[in-house]
Order: sequence, then structure tokens, then C-alpha cells
Amino acid sequence: MFFHILKPIWKRKFKNLLLSLEILLAFCVVFGLALMSARYYQLYHLPTGFVYQDVWSVRMLSSGEFDKKNDPNVTENFQRSLSALPEVEQVGFINYSPYSNSTWRSDLFLPDNKSGFKVNLTDMADETPGLLGMKLLEGRWFSSEDEGRAEKAIVINKKLADSMFPGKSAVGQLVTDTEPGSKETKFLRITGVFEDFRNKGEFMAPTNFVIMRFSRAVGDERMEVAMIKVKPGTSRAFEEKLNQQLKLIRSDWGYRISPLAEMRKSKMTEDTIPLMVMAVIAVFLLIMVGFGLFGVLWQNTTQRIPEIGLRRAIGASSRHIYQQIVTEQLLLSSIAILAGMVLLIQLPLTGVLGDAINWTVFITATVISMALIYAISTLCSLYPAWRASRLSPTEALHYE
Repeated sequence: MFFHILKPIWKRKFKNLLLSLEILLAFCVVFGLALMSARYYQLYHLPTGFVYQDVWSVRMLSSGEFDKKNDPNVTENFQRSLSALPEVEQVGFINYSPYSNSTWRSDLFLPDNKSGFKVNLTDMADETPGLLGMKLLEGRWFSSEDEGRAEKAIVINKKLADSMFPGKSAVGQLVTDTEPGSKETKFLRITGVFEDFRNKGEFMAPTNFVIMRFSRAVGDERMEVAMIKVKPGTSRAFEEKLNQQLKLIRSDWGYRISPLAEMRKSKMTEDTIPLMVMAVIAVFLLIMVGFGLFGVLWQNTTQRIPEIGLRRAIGASSRHIYQQIVTEQLLLSSIAILAGMVLLIQLPLTGVLGDAINWTVFITATVISMALIYAISTLCSLYPAWRASRLSPTEALHYE
């Protein structure tokens, strides 16, 4: 049966070529949108590694370069004064807030073979991991017992631990962030392994992450952000009271106060804008493709009236004509999809986009885009097929 249907398709190959290219373009656009949506869905359901509820971010903006240096007395004053507020449960410091667009990247090296690993970094005070509800998998968080030691204490996420130390524990290992060959190599000691810290939110891809200990006593640069854990139910009215308390400590600094819940909402909106723009473009393109398919199929069935009339004259039923037109359209769609898949499957095979296109995301996007293209093709062919099935041999002779 398929051979009999493929034969007339091949005879009209030049006319069907434009139709196939149109379907191929629509498939690629839909695939891109489905791929992005599937990846976002996958990322959204991964743990971020911290909690944002009832946590506020206070960014402390100094007026000059001098104020960027850490003053242990000022930092201690912030810690004590903010903790004294009845609405505050805990205070910690970090050099940039979660859900911000700040990124600090560097390389970590093993001391023996000098292998380098790209990592994202942040500095935290001892209280901050607990304040953010971060989950420790192995070892311990850095603490006051690491004060004064020769090697700076760090904790790393599981993804990095598995890459640097496959098959063995990362706790207690020494690494360095100085380039191989440097005259002075400063070592860092891993005290623990945490689950993850996707600080840019639910749509951030998992990456190697390192958290370094910030010492309020001997740290060189002050932390620009104070994280404040407030009691459940604390309203935004607390912001004014908090600002007044901050001004009592350093009146010459500016303060930007934001609950992490609101920063998360803004970040998610920002991250999904490209997806929404692409969805709008895809919808308009699919509408145009749908009208194009409908017009071409209408024209094809009109040009094939003698052929259809002859088939009816030799005994073909209306149902057979109807099935032939719809099946031809589905075969054309399959050929276009197959050509698209030959191109698109190179993405996961070559790994050109890394973990962004894994096989789960690729297969999900393929199923969604194929289903959508087949649905549009079928809908566009229903009326031309119905119209062709209503033709009679008499009408065909009249057409001639």
C-alpha cells in the first residue's frame, strides 16, 4: 500500500519538495522550542541546594574603595545589631546574593598532576550555609576551628567531588587555586561535600561549585551581602525598621533590601523571557505553515481531480480516497521529520552543547515536536481529503 502511495508522491517530487521544506522548517523550530522547554522543566525539578523562604538579602553599598576592606569591628557590629532584632533569627554574610546575576569563576588544581577544573566560587561566613538550609553530604562545614590554619577551608559540591576524586572521598584533600608553576602555591583544604548550590535559581544548569570560608577576623575584603533569616510571617513593613537599624551602624552606606522570594520571582521571569519570545515566534510560524499546507493541499487535490475521478470510476470508495490523501500528507511529513532528525541528532552525539542537551531532553523534545507536526499535518489535510473523497467520476469528466 505504501509503495502505491509513494509512487504518486515521487512523480510530483518537485511540487512536494517545497511542501517538505516547509514542514522541515516548522519541525526544526518546534523542536528548538520543545528542547528548551524540556530542559527548563528538567532543571526546575532539580534541587537548588538552598531554601529561599523567609530569607532576606541586604546588599551593603559603600561609597569608596577603602570601605571594601574588611573591618572586623564593623562586621561584628552588623552581626550583633541585626541579630538583636526580634524579627531576625539568624545573620550570615556572603559576597553575592543568590538569585543575582553575579558570577565568580576560577580554576582549581590538584597538587599532584596539576589537572585543572573550572569552578564557580563564592565566599561565605560560617553561619551562612546553615542559614540557607544547605545540605551537607560528607565531612563538615567550615567553622571557627579552621581559624588560623595554614590552608584555607573550603567545601565543594558533589559534582566537583566526583570529577576531582572519582572513587574516593574528597574530604581532607588539598587543592590549590594558583596556576601550575607559580612560585607561591597556596593550598586549600576540603572540609566537606555539599549537595549543590545553584545560586542563580531553578533554571541554572548544575556546575562545579566551591564555597570558601570568610573569616570575620582576618578576611581581607568585607562581604557585600548580609543574609538575614527572619521569622515566618514577617511582612515587608519590617524593611523600614531594618533599614533604620542598618543606618545606625553605618549611616554613610547605602542598603538594598530584598526578600529572596521576590528576587527568585524576578529571576524566573527574566530567565523565561527568551522561552516566551521563542514560543510566540513558533506559534506565528506554525500558523503560517498551517495555512501554507492547507493551501498547497487544496491546490494539489484540485489538480488531481482527473486522477481521483478515474480511481473512483474503477471502484475506489470515498474512504479509500480520503485515506490516500491523508496518508500522503503524513508520509511527506515523515520524510521531512526524518531529514530533520538526521541533522538534529548530531547535537547529543557530538556533545556540542554539553549537558544542556542530554538524551532525556532530546527524546522528549523529539516526541513533542513530532506529535505536533503530525497533528498540524493531519488537521490541514482533513478538509482537502474530504473534498476529494466527495468527487464522482461524472465530476471528473466534466472537469476534463
